[in-house]
Amino acid sequence: MIIREIKIEDNKKIKEIIQDSLKSLGLDIPGTAYFDPQLNNLYQYYNNLNYAKYWVLEMDQEVVGGIGIAPFNEQDKVCELQKLYLSPKTQGLGLATKLMETALLFASQHYKKCYLETQHELKAVCKLYKKFGFELLLKPLPGSEHSAMDAWYIKGLN
Repeated sequence: MIIREIKIEDNKKIKEIIQDSLKSLGLDIPGTAYFDPQLNNLYQYYNNLNYAKYWVLEMDQEVVGGIGIAPFNEQDKVCELQKLYLSPKTQGLGLATKLMETALLFASQHYKKCYLETQHELKAVCKLYKKFGFELLLKPLPGSEHSAMDAWYIKGLN
């Protein structure tokens, strides 16, 4: 298993993983990452932002998942944890924990807080976020773009 920064040649595979995951959950709808305009070019998107990165997880030389950190509210030093997805064959192996550790270490070096959006029905990932100290908010932070999400979390960073 290798966690590394995204390369341009990873764009197609990580888009496929994200869209396949959302489709399998019935979340291939407007207001989710499924229709994010940057999905075709994640490498370029993250590399054109300050204090942003996207990591992919590779197993047996195949990209099987990823996670990103991007600015959300730069004035308040808040970032957003984005696009944590794993292919079905790798779920339940503790790999999301490894991706979270990588992303949050980077985030803690550049931001004071980390925000994320998800859905309550995604119980496994909500449990993971709570394990990492994220607290559930009553409403999204101003500037939220994913209107189909119904669970918003925030975490203070050291």
